[in-house]
Amino acid sequence: MNELIEFISDNLEITYILILAIFVGVEVIKNIPAVLHTPLMSGANALSGVVVVGAILVMLNSDPEDYLALTLGFIAVILGILNVVGGFAVTGRMLQMFKKKN
Repeated sequence: MNELIEFISDNLEITYILILAIFVGVEVIKNIPAVLHTPLMSGANALSGVVVVGAILVMLNSDPEDYLALTLGFIAVILGILNVVGGFAVTGRMLQMFKKKN
């Protein structure tokens, strides 16, 4: 617990930026109209891809005995892949709505 408090006190500016980014992100997401939600979600697939690559890099560079890092990396890979696949499925359905019907 002391290590956590020391880490936060050493990185106070970064902590403030993180908290501010969370508040700004919530406000931006909350004010997006429903019509724009699906196109923005397809753009977020790129971010999920970055999460997958980052999680794989964390797992590759972690100590084989560090089960916490390996477990969190594995969970991040699985959730990132699910998000990418789901985003592409929703984007595909959205694009089907704009095709002309015969």
